[in-house]
Amino acid sequence: MGPRLRTSRAPFDRQEPLIKLLARRAGEIIDRDRGQQPGRDAEEVPLANVSLMTIATHILGRTGADVTILGYGAMELRGQPWGPAIADEDAGQLLNEVLDEGINLIDTSIDYGHSEELIGQYLVNRRDEYFLASKCGCLIGDPPAGATPPFPHDYSENNVRVGLEQSLRRLKTDHLDLLQVHISPSRAQMEADETIETLEALRDEGKIRFLGMSGTLPHLPDHIAMDVFDVFQIPYSAIQREHEDLITEALAAGAGTLIRGGVARGAPAEDKGWRQGPLGLAEGEGQRRWELSGVEHLLGEMSRHEFVLRFTLSHPALSSTIVGTSDIDHLRSNVAIAEKGPLPADLYREAKRRLEVASS
Repeated sequence: MGPRLRTSRAPFDRQEPLIKLLARRAGEIIDRDRGQQPGRDAEEVPLANVSLMTIATHILGRTGADVTILGYGAMELRGQPWGPAIADEDAGQLLNEVLDEGINLIDTSIDYGHSEELIGQYLVNRRDEYFLASKCGCLIGDPPAGATPPFPHDYSENNVRVGLEQSLRRLKTDHLDLLQVHISPSRAQMEADETIETLEALRDEGKIRFLGMSGTLPHLPDHIAMDVFDVFQIPYSAIQREHEDLITEALAAGAGTLIRGGVARGAPAEDKGWRQGPLGLAEGEGQRRWELSGVEHLLGEMSRHEFVLRFTLSHPALSSTIVGTSDIDHLRSNVAIAEKGPLPADLYREAKRRLEVASS
């Protein structure tokens, strides 16, 4: 069974569902701390009968899709020179392992090189098992000579339509579940290019199901206020909390929230040694915040990687966090961490307090 989807955009009460949802998710964290199945009384579910070895799911806002809290980001399959070298067959094995491990959300982009074609080639017979998201505004064809990411974008009707048709061919599907505007253009830019009108027309034609925005400051608050996007993809992690409140605002507006950068590009992990930091932060800033906060002393037996991923999963307004890898062992490790769920509530509060001081 693929993710359960609602086919129409039903009215959404903006305040009461948010309050209930945040309360329910907070209760789930407390239940996990007590060793109980979330939402059930201890006497109803004996501890011996509780299985924690599954990835939890959240509803993706008003889309109604029931998505795993860990999604897969296909950027690491883009190939060289922008990504790691990986043989097509190995990529195919990895993609099938994503679904076999229970993940039901895959995010890709025209800008992610070979990734769309790999997904189409190796998952064509499993299309109903996952929620598929890609992006628009990306240029068609090779990047301009000498260009480095992020590449130039064009949000005009022609480029959005041509890009989507290319994505559908590459992905070997007749529709995308979610098409996201890439690189957070301004409202004025989208109005000039009639981008929203184009997306709504594509939705009416059945080529996409929902509209999304891969958004960041300074334009993200305006994107939320526009009330046209069903899902927002937003950067966030323990060491990059600039958008923390906006994630909550997006959920309050009825949208689903996909978190990118939820493991800070793996920067804090012991085997990475801060060789690269989160996208959007100045070089060395993530490491500075980590070391100044002293959260290292809170980890106990957790690895840094586990702590950072579970910190992201602890955000009560998160629908899913998208984590990419080209290594099948790393994928399995991420799944094992996600199965543990959010951090214990008291640890999460203390970590936030320390990180707040370090970021100020």
